[in-house]
Amino acid sequence: MKNTYESPLASRYASQYMLELFSPDKRYETWRRLWISLAKAEHKLGLPITEAQVKELEDNIFPIDYDVVAKKEKEIRHDVMAHIYAYGLLAPNAKGIIHLGATSCYVTDNADIVLYRDGLKYIREQVSLVLDQLCRFAEEYKAMPCLGYTHFQPAQLVTVGKRATLWAQDLMLDLEELDDTIAAMRFLGCRGTTGTEASFKELFAGDEDKIDEMNRMIAADFGFDRIYDVCGQTYPRKVDSRILNVLSSIAQSCSRFANDLRLLQHDRQVEEPFEEKQVGSSAMAYKRNPMRSERICSLARYLMTDALNAPFTAATQWLERTLDDSANRRISIPEGFLCCDAILRLMANVTAGLHVNEKIVAKFVDEYLPFIATENLLMEAVKRGADRQATHEIIREASMEATARMKNGENANLIAALASHPEFGMTEEEIRAVMKPQAYIGRCPEQVDRFVKVCRSKLNVPARAAEDINV
Repeated sequence: MKNTYESPLASRYASQYMLELFSPDKRYETWRRLWISLAKAEHKLGLPITEAQVKELEDNIFPIDYDVVAKKEKEIRHDVMAHIYAYGLLAPNAKGIIHLGATSCYVTDNADIVLYRDGLKYIREQVSLVLDQLCRFAEEYKAMPCLGYTHFQPAQLVTVGKRATLWAQDLMLDLEELDDTIAAMRFLGCRGTTGTEASFKELFAGDEDKIDEMNRMIAADFGFDRIYDVCGQTYPRKVDSRILNVLSSIAQSCSRFANDLRLLQHDRQVEEPFEEKQVGSSAMAYKRNPMRSERICSLARYLMTDALNAPFTAATQWLERTLDDSANRRISIPEGFLCCDAILRLMANVTAGLHVNEKIVAKFVDEYLPFIATENLLMEAVKRGADRQATHEIIREASMEATARMKNGENANLIAALASHPEFGMTEEEIRAVMKPQAYIGRCPEQVDRFVKVCRSKLNVPARAAEDINV
C-alpha cells in the first residue's frame, strides 16, 4: 500500500546521491560529527573534556534512534535537544559535555553549509557532464548549415553546431556562477547565541586566541579554511539566496535548451531520444512527444519560483535572527537541490542522445536559401552587367510573389522566377551555383572551435556516462 504522500522529487526524479545527501541519516550524522569536532577542539584547548569522552562520541555516531528522538521532541518541543538526549544515551560517559558552549545553530547551520557545499559540487559535476556532451554535439555539427530564426521567423543560416554553443554558453555562465558561489562559502563556526562568543569567553577564561583556534580547528575538520567575520545566531541568509539563485539560473538555461528542442522537434529537425518500445501517446500511437524536454521545462518552472523563498528569508531576519525561516528552509532549499539535480539528469540523458534529421534540416535550408541568397544574387547579377536598381526590383517582386504562393500552400520556385527575367542575366543553373549553403554560415565552424576550447578548459567532467533515466 502507498497511502502516504511522498515527494515526486524523491520517488521519481532525483539521483540517489542527492537523496542520501539530504537524508535524515546524513543530516544528523553531520550534527554528531560537529559535536565530536567541538568536543575534540575543546579538549585540545584545555577544557575539562577527556580523550575517552571524545572517543566514546566517535564510536557511537550510529545508530540514530529516531523513535527516541521523536518521543523526546514531542515532550520538549526542541529537535536539537532531542538529538542531544538520544546521542547521550549511546555515549553516557560523554553526555554531560555534548554541545558544551554551543547553541542550536552550531549544528543546524554548520551542517546545512556542509550539505549545501557538497550539493553544489555535485551539481557542478552534472553541469560539466552536460556541457561536455553539448560540446561534442557542437563539434560534430559545427559546419552543418541550418535555418536560423529570429522571432521564430526564418532568418540567415547558422549551423546546427553553432546553435548548440548558444545553449552551452548559458550553462557555462552558470558554471562560473557556481564556482563563485562555492568559493564564497564559509563556515559559521561555534559563535554562541547571538554571535558574540560570550559563552566561550567564559569557558576559556577570556583567552580569545583559544576561541579563534577552536573555530579554525572545527572548520578545518569539515574542509573550510574561512569562517564568517561576524554573525548573529545564524550564518548570513544571503548565502541561501545566492545558492537558490544559481540553481534557478541553471534551471533557466536548461529550460531555454528544452524549449528550443521542442520547437525543433515540432519541425522534425532535431529530436530528443526515443526508445524502441517508448509510447508517445495512449491514444495516438504514432506520436513522438518531446516528453523529456517538456519535463525539463516543467521542473525548471518549479525551481525558478522556489528560488523566490530565499530572498524573502534574507530580507526578514529581525536583528540577530528569527525562526520564521526554519520551516521554509527545510523545504525550499533541499527541494531546490533535488529539483536541479532532476533537471540535470534529464539534460544529461537528452544531450547524450540528440538526433539530427539531416535531410529535414537540409530541406528547410533549400526552401529558404533562395530568399537568403538574394543579396548575393543581386551582386552577382550586377557583376555580369545587370542594372543594380532594376535587378533589385526584379528580386523584390519575385520574392513577394513567391512568398504569397508559399502562404497559399503552393510551390514557390523563386529561382525559376528570377531566371525567367532576361534582364536578370542568369540561368537557373548559374543561380544555383551561387547558392551553396556553406557560403552563408559565416564563421560558425570557427566560432564553435573557439567556444569549445574555452568551455573545456573550465570543465571537471566526472568519469560516468549519462544515466538511463526512467521518465
